[in-house]
Amino acid sequence: MNFEKARFNMVEQQIRPWEVLDQDVLDLLMTVKREEFVPAAHRELAFTEVEIPIGCGQVMLKPVIEGKVLQALRLNKSDSVLEIGSGSGYFAALLAARAEWVRSIEIEPELVTLASANLERNGVGNVVVIQGDGNIGFAERAPYDVIVVSGGVQAVPRALLEQLKVGGRLFAFVGEAPVMKARLITCEAEGRFRTEDIFETVVPMLRNAPTPDAFSF
Repeated sequence: MNFEKARFNMVEQQIRPWEVLDQDVLDLLMTVKREEFVPAAHRELAFTEVEIPIGCGQVMLKPVIEGKVLQALRLNKSDSVLEIGSGSGYFAALLAARAEWVRSIEIEPELVTLASANLERNGVGNVVVIQGDGNIGFAERAPYDVIVVSGGVQAVPRALLEQLKVGGRLFAFVGEAPVMKARLITCEAEGRFRTEDIFETVVPMLRNAPTPDAFSF
């Protein structure tokens, strides 16, 4: 399989047509080798528009979703990032390429091991994968410029909002099937947030996702 041609086709035929037009994001998706984070049995699916199983009932998100999230976050090299749901480590690698450092929280020990190994093998040194409950965040390194919740939630956990800097951005998939809102929340001032729904989609729910009374908009 010609991975470089498949990667080019992924960007030009899947991601760009879905209104991901930020050239820095498109260049990033061409640079970080997605196939290195896909289980060997599914490597030929690395650039297709499908959710790829990675174990523990979890999947890699579709490339178009990853591109849309990166574009919405407007990452800077000085940003501190908290990722909820490490998966295979691929999205953490994308975040790390545009930010100063990333803390990635994963509840499944098997996926902590997988993501850590993938990141180390690919020379990504500014990500730390930590086993824990992402619903409570990681207060030890808070506040964060960017928080990304990589699975669906019915409501945004209050603990995550409390760990966001003023001016910081939080991205989450809010709701439940058949339609979820891909939501960007910006902290405008202490305790004050602005919400923007970027697009609609459906993604797998985050394990131990909070109930709607956690926090709603």
